[in-house]
Amino acid sequence: MPPIVLASRNRKKSAEIQALLGPHAVQVLSVADFPQATEVDEDGDTFAANAAKKASQIALQVGHWTIGEDSGLRVDALGGAPGVYSARYSGPDATDERNNAKLIGELGNRPAAERGAEYVCHVAVANPQGKVVLSVEATCRGRITTLPRGTNGFGYDPYFEIPEYHHTFGELSPLVKQVLSHRARAFRRLIPQLVQLLHDSGSAEL
Repeated sequence: MPPIVLASRNRKKSAEIQALLGPHAVQVLSVADFPQATEVDEDGDTFAANAAKKASQIALQVGHWTIGEDSGLRVDALGGAPGVYSARYSGPDATDERNNAKLIGELGNRPAAERGAEYVCHVAVANPQGKVVLSVEATCRGRITTLPRGTNGFGYDPYFEIPEYHHTFGELSPLVKQVLSHRARAFRRLIPQLVQLLHDSGSAEL
């Protein structure tokens, strides 16, 4: 099978995705391995638009199959915010700490019943010609805690609690998160189709 490039420079996100694809004999390359690849302006108004743009533009730049992934947090009481702005919620120089501080400030003293939220992950796959040929989306429901718990994960994970498990993503082990998370659910839908695509592409090149 031909390798596939992951259009993300987020090391923790890349590690999660490589762990999900590893058991399926898919060789994952990082966009950081291609000096000619430029940053993609994530200016779409949906996760789907951003994922597709990343996949398509990076595929054209590197000449390989490419995965574009966009994910974030939608909070019910905030009208779906931060949404596509999750990574830069607190401004151009956003950090996880600042984003979390803004989120908790916006929610204020709302009770647990009014702190419902969901993580969203959209994944798009483009062929080496830049055409998006595969697209999936998945969500994971939870709620936002008032205090951070756990040091695993990244982003809003220490505040995102799965009520059924009474743990935040920050408290859950990477192995458990690989089963429950929005990203894991999206890739479970994606992988069978992706493996078939890459297999067919590799066979066509022989």
